[in-house]
Amino acid sequence: MAEVSATTPKRVQEYETIYILRPDIDSDGASRVSNRVSEVVARENGTLVKVESWGRRKLAYPVRKFRRGIYYYLRYVGGGHIVAEFERNLRMQKDAVLKFQTIKVRDEVDPAELSVNPEELKFAAIEPITDEERDESREKMLGLLDVDFRRDDRREREEYAAADVDDDSGDEGSSADDKAEEK
Repeated sequence: MAEVSATTPKRVQEYETIYILRPDIDSDGASRVSNRVSEVVARENGTLVKVESWGRRKLAYPVRKFRRGIYYYLRYVGGGHIVAEFERNLRMQKDAVLKFQTIKVRDEVDPAELSVNPEELKFAAIEPITDEERDESREKMLGLLDVDFRRDDRREREEYAAADVDDDSGDEGSSADDKAEEK
């Protein structure tokens, strides 16, 4: 009985981690990351409290040429070393994980007071990427989409400048009011 209490800390900290997966990841890649995350928490004597899949969302700025990502939110409790191991494992998944961030929510949590709902611990399956999003991703990865926007902007500026010149030349010679005022 004394060995169990020596290995299990009496007070633990509560953490939240948000990690973002590539938008074009397949379901196998996402399940590998979720399995690794669950294994790390269990191996470090932590407890998952809540798992939420926020789905595919727009990023605030491009990350590795991606403008969208699949967001996951995790809340868990454990000792201070759990975060270092958790983030190390996310770093090793750099082909699937774009970004992650962990914050400490509470400093001292009594594990006996935790209420964990098993329904909140399921990793949701990701929706497959649509053909439109896939084509858009390829264009952005190759840098073609930004070039097209610049070309369209230049063409619009040239058309606007040409229309502005035509309007100026038409006003000078064809106004009957101007001729009447001169007489």
